[in-house]
Amino acid sequence: MALYPVQAAPEVHREWVTTAFTVEGSRIVRNLGLVRGIIVRSRSVIGNVGAGFQRIFGGNITLYTEMCEHAREDAFRIMLQHAAALGANGVVGVRYDATEVAPGATEVLCYGTAVVLQSAS
Repeated sequence: MALYPVQAAPEVHREWVTTAFTVEGSRIVRNLGLVRGIIVRSRSVIGNVGAGFQRIFGGNITLYTEMCEHAREDAFRIMLQHAAALGANGVVGVRYDATEVAPGATEVLCYGTAVVLQSAS
């Protein structure tokens, strides 16, 4: 179940989601405010054991990398749902933040400004 009811239209276009504050070839016609996606993830005991073995040998700890990538993607998707629920078709100024909220549990936050964009042409 989605945290935010997703409207059928307009749709948030991924090409209009950016860390910049403008989208080349378009103009912002309406600012709908802050949107965010939040997810809290934890590592399983089995995942911690597997990562412990990877730490022994050094290098990239792929189990944690994969967990972080999934958490970021989920937070991004939830942010887009929030933007769509407000009627946005784009998000500018996108940022990520992460905080350990409890031992072994990390919050990932993806946020930006929901906007209605119009092609400049």
